[in-house]
Amino acid sequence: MPFARIDLAKGKPTAYRATLADVVYQGIVGVLKAPDGDRFVVVGEHEPENLIYDPSFLGMKRSPDFILIQVTSTVGNDKESKLAFYRFIVDELKNKLSVRPDDVMINLVFVERADWSFGNGDPWN
Repeated sequence: MPFARIDLAKGKPTAYRATLADVVYQGIVGVLKAPDGDRFVVVGEHEPENLIYDPSFLGMKRSPDFILIQVTSTVGNDKESKLAFYRFIVDELKNKLSVRPDDVMINLVFVERADWSFGNGDPWN
């Protein structure tokens, strides 16, 4: 069951942010194989001075349009799925929002089912 956080600098329109969330969700369901409807996404906008990143780390050329995507999940924990997810996200954001691939950083975190409570303080079994 994935949970996604998308962080970016303030200033993008609502439709842009909604498309970001849609692309990440489509990747979670279509590539990582989460069940349809498992949609838990937070889009966080930050003042530019509070979104701190190295613009050239590992040879990238990051702009002020930098986007950080983190997905915590129990699904898609094999190398092929991870690589396909990264490629899907970058390609879709480029096609739908003209986001430069250098401006997309993705981090996947995998946890066990017992690490989740979906409500009532009850663990997910």
